[in-house]
Amino acid sequence: MTTSGGVGHVSADPTARPFPTQLADAQWRIKKEPHVIVDTLEPAAFRVARQELLAAPWSQPADRRAALSDLTDDWLGSLFAAAGAPTRGVALVAVGGYGRRELSPGSDVDLVLLHSPGVEVTALADQIWYPVWDSGLRLDHSVRTPAQARRMANSDLKVMLGLLDARTVAGDEALLAGLRTSALADWRARAASRLGDLRDMVRIRRATFGDLAYLQEPDLKDSIGGLRDVVIMRAIAASWVADVPRSQLAAPYTLLLDVRDALHTVTGRSSDKLIRQEQATIAGMLDLPDPNGDGDGLLRAVASAGRTIDWASDMVWHRVDRLRRPSRLPGLKRLGRDRTPQRIPLAEGAVIDDGEVVLARDARPDRDAGLTLRLASATARAGLRIAPATVRRLAESAGPLPVPWTDAMRNDFVGLIGAGRGMVPVWEALDQEGLIVRLLPEWEPTRSAPQHNPVHLHTVDRHLLETAVRAASYSREVARPDLLLTAAMVHDIGKPAGRASHSEVGAQIAADMLPRLGYGAADTAVIVDLVRHHLVLADTATRRDISDPDTVMAVADAVGGPEQLELLWALTRADAEATGPAAWSPWKEALIDSLVEQVAAVFAGRPDVTLPGPTEAEEVAAAANDVVVLRDERGGLEELVIGTPKAELADIAAVLALHRLQVIEARASLTDQRSVSTWRVAPSFGEAPDAHRIAVDLRRMLAGTLSVHDRLMKRETSYLGGQDAPAPRVVLLPEASRSATVVEVRAADSSALLYRLLHSIATRHGHVRAAKVSTLGADVVDVFYVVGDDGRPLSSEVALGLRDDLLVAAAVPGVDG
Repeated sequence: MTTSGGVGHVSADPTARPFPTQLADAQWRIKKEPHVIVDTLEPAAFRVARQELLAAPWSQPADRRAALSDLTDDWLGSLFAAAGAPTRGVALVAVGGYGRRELSPGSDVDLVLLHSPGVEVTALADQIWYPVWDSGLRLDHSVRTPAQARRMANSDLKVMLGLLDARTVAGDEALLAGLRTSALADWRARAASRLGDLRDMVRIRRATFGDLAYLQEPDLKDSIGGLRDVVIMRAIAASWVADVPRSQLAAPYTLLLDVRDALHTVTGRSSDKLIRQEQATIAGMLDLPDPNGDGDGLLRAVASAGRTIDWASDMVWHRVDRLRRPSRLPGLKRLGRDRTPQRIPLAEGAVIDDGEVVLARDARPDRDAGLTLRLASATARAGLRIAPATVRRLAESAGPLPVPWTDAMRNDFVGLIGAGRGMVPVWEALDQEGLIVRLLPEWEPTRSAPQHNPVHLHTVDRHLLETAVRAASYSREVARPDLLLTAAMVHDIGKPAGRASHSEVGAQIAADMLPRLGYGAADTAVIVDLVRHHLVLADTATRRDISDPDTVMAVADAVGGPEQLELLWALTRADAEATGPAAWSPWKEALIDSLVEQVAAVFAGRPDVTLPGPTEAEEVAAAANDVVVLRDERGGLEELVIGTPKAELADIAAVLALHRLQVIEARASLTDQRSVSTWRVAPSFGEAPDAHRIAVDLRRMLAGTLSVHDRLMKRETSYLGGQDAPAPRVVLLPEASRSATVVEVRAADSSALLYRLLHSIATRHGHVRAAKVSTLGADVVDVFYVVGDDGRPLSSEVALGLRDDLLVAAAVPGVDG
């Protein structure tokens, strides 16, 4: 890029595809670099030149960031000179991202007008700031002497971080040089306390913005593993307290900058939040592999970059913390400058050296196939970290693995994945250097693979690690903890295949993989079955009537025996706990425990286990003459027991919907004179249900003075006006029960959906004996156990008609009647 005099136009190849400000077609690639000519100081001319530069074709986004910084430098320098700034004692200084020459289309321009004491700069500042504002740039500015800037940096960490990246745009370079020297000296002298404050800022960011690698819509700058963490690591390196793996950070940092450039270009805004609706477009702009065209390729790349940055940050902070406090390891003391670090044996070929695990002097990774797993297992169980140089040496020189693994290797693998929380940083260190994929090639597709179920907090690979961490806490409660831990590590390994039945895909992968890891045929069969059935307990407990004997027998047939049931129970808990708070609750725990108890009774030869009878509240509701609503709290959910003169469940569901209660589960009994139903509900807006108000509205509804249908439809229409959802699916499940017709409905959630479905069932003269409602983000899975007036399953003809009715009711916000 060449410049002369002021700001002007950008000339570029008119046939090249641009990095556009308005995207009509996102499948492009920047090919050439523009030529900028500077010829005026006018803000409008600068704005035009800047827009042309942003729209011009570029071979690399990094080159565009540098050119944008150069263009801004040229214009600001021209403003500075034209304002008659003195040659000594005044400097215009760029800080932060502008100081690093990393301007994105929506970036702020951070400037400090630095001046010596006694030099008047008020008029000069006005002649710079006002044109910048007129140009449309977002300006963050200040006017300070070097002493003032130094004091601010020592009192405000953000100012210090910005100052560490400062550079002179125009004016007296000696001013900034002196300030940087003194500020760096202050930073290094006070590193012990200031790094503690910086660590607190990181913790706040984690709580506020989450982890970049595991979010569907991360903040590229402030999420943990984002751009700000690299800036912080640079500051730590500048303090001389700990070194930073710069070579490993360059590529992920550049990727996040490129993604941010594209995000600003697509949205026309300065936000750094990678919103879902723009991800496919951005993937195309950056030529990232995205075979499904849904942005998953971008999310995977961003997650991988975030993981690398977070891993490096975690390692750097670990070293900072290690230097800031004495080691708590047995046999280690705070080492003075005049002492040689102790080397404590940890395992064959591995020693502890100054709080980190390194290879023993006589270790030979090329000749010791089990060394990597042995060292990793011992490190994780001791709660330590592997020194980065050691991980690199293992990656460079480890020899081939035997097939199958030896018993010792398999035991060390189980020791690693059973180490609890200490396993995660060790696994991550091995994964960053490619050692995990060398050990387990099947792991590669899971790395940074996005999850599409909103209840999941983590990517597929991290979810598997978190499941193993939680499974380790149940290792004392099962006879074969090694099988439990291995199943935890592979239970979702089939998800990246992108098929609906990831359990079946994962079972096949496990069947092929486990013999290579040294598992015998019997143990392999157990683990494969655990992978295949890892959703059985949770899905059955939440979507089926567990008081139905057919439900219990179906689970028993799938599980196979008491030992497998014990393992499946622990795996189910660990999987749900690792998924996130939305996947595990006291209510769900109670359902699963009740189901497991009944299945265990079948295996023990007691298939006719006594099921719980009516609760005291249900007996009271059945004996009353008027409408009764009794409220209780069970398993973390509100429970409403409702007794009415004979009323359809649809009417009760409508009243509950009016009170903005989300139904989780319902069961009902019906006599000639009275209806008793129990509803587990959750308030939509955090308020506990008011039993008295619900009873009043039920009486009004029964008396015909409350039109619940019209009110619900009006509310729902106002919410569903622009909704574009996939078509609903309704399936009859004839094998699920012999005593009722079981029908499953999958549809977009809405406030009146349950009412519409129950209304359709009543229209067919069906009665709901039990209902299970599962909400999965914007969708629901509702399962109904339906009987006719005679208390028996519906005829095939009636059941098919009901299926068609439910399809209509699930698809539209309203029903006839």
